[in-house]
Amino acid sequence: MHCQAWTAMAMAAFVLQLCSLSQADKIYRLPGQPLVGFNQFSGYVTVDGKNQKSLFYYFVEAEMDPASKPLVLWLNGGPGCSSLGVGAFSENGPFRPSGQVLVRNECSWNKEANMLYLETPIGVGFSYSTDTSSYVAVNDESTARDNLVFLQRWFNKFPQYRHRDLFITGESYAGHYIPQLAKMMIEFNRKEKFFNLKGVALGNPVLEFATDLNSRAEFLWSHGLLSDSTYRLFTSACNYSRYVSEYYRSSVSPICSKVMSQVSRETSRFVDKYDVTLDVCIPSVLSQSKIIAPQQVGEKIDVCVEDETVNYLNRKDVQTALHARLVGVRGWSVCSDILEYELLDVEMPTISLVGLLLKSGVRVLVYSGDQDSVIPLTGSRTLVHGLANKLGLNTTAPYRVWFAGQQVGGWTEVYGNILSFATIRGASHEAPFSQPERSLVLFQSFLQGRPLPRGF
Repeated sequence: MHCQAWTAMAMAAFVLQLCSLSQADKIYRLPGQPLVGFNQFSGYVTVDGKNQKSLFYYFVEAEMDPASKPLVLWLNGGPGCSSLGVGAFSENGPFRPSGQVLVRNECSWNKEANMLYLETPIGVGFSYSTDTSSYVAVNDESTARDNLVFLQRWFNKFPQYRHRDLFITGESYAGHYIPQLAKMMIEFNRKEKFFNLKGVALGNPVLEFATDLNSRAEFLWSHGLLSDSTYRLFTSACNYSRYVSEYYRSSVSPICSKVMSQVSRETSRFVDKYDVTLDVCIPSVLSQSKIIAPQQVGEKIDVCVEDETVNYLNRKDVQTALHARLVGVRGWSVCSDILEYELLDVEMPTISLVGLLLKSGVRVLVYSGDQDSVIPLTGSRTLVHGLANKLGLNTTAPYRVWFAGQQVGGWTEVYGNILSFATIRGASHEAPFSQPERSLVLFQSFLQGRPLPRGF
């Protein structure tokens, strides 16, 4: 009897200790934040005590009934760009900076899920190491390993979320981060069932170096940004994957240098390559540029939100509220300038890892903002279709339009009811930024495992 009582007391003490871990990270209110009814947390998880490597996270519980909602991990790419500043504060988080205050994002993804944003790898945003050598030669493998350790230890802070349905979403170079992390999670689960991974969603992802990068030439030409003669040079004399490969090896050939100079001159630095229809931000002390988003008359998109985010997250009162600190850097930045990532890792294909996830029963969605020239939809669609053929997945939902509200939201195709491709009409590389309503509809359907709306 005494033993049972002691066990109960020990368990109670353990639960209280876990609660205190998460409560220490609770955000009571961010400066300039409107009143909301959901909880927010942020802070650090140490992934390597020897080198004092700590990853920074921002966690937003679902607006309504968080206990019944899944957990979604969001990762931005780069490599080396912030999921806090880009994902949370510019794309699908609950707030966006506007001057000195935060305004509500009415299409925040925490309407549907508990959202966890991770600044990874070490050296990105508020994540840090006291050993500066940790920033050198960071690669895909070390990033995936740190992210796996982060999740395991984060669940120690928030044990109530460990057995929730878990989804991983992100964009761009997260096309490397996410499949590699998911593969490690599957391997870990073979020893001990720990992660309840249900699906991954990859936005405008880098999945196969040559296919993704070389689709850029046709996209730019078809949208009127390149002349016929330059397009021919860009596809014959020096394609984009060759140029990037040479650039990363510090050995750009004269012909590639000539072709890329011509491409840059014609496409113009005053066009946003991540959304060729979107105006660029030209900072001004008098005003900030705001434009009407394509296909969404009346909804304004702040093209200078990145500048506002940088200003907001560099405020001392904001950093205090976030329990964040700057180590070895003067200020918070959108993309790290101290990280020395092994950029040649981009040449390693991850589309095969996506196939491994599918074989393990993990649902996969690849989606593309259709105005992105950096990782165009044509390359992603080709890779998804090729993977479906390789795995013998039949088309279960032929290519068709889908709707958001009373407008076409994009196009979609489904293979074997486990692999999906979708475009988001009028969206950029960072789709939830430029097409928030359509992106939310896509996200809802993905979490629920339901077909995208066929009509309105």
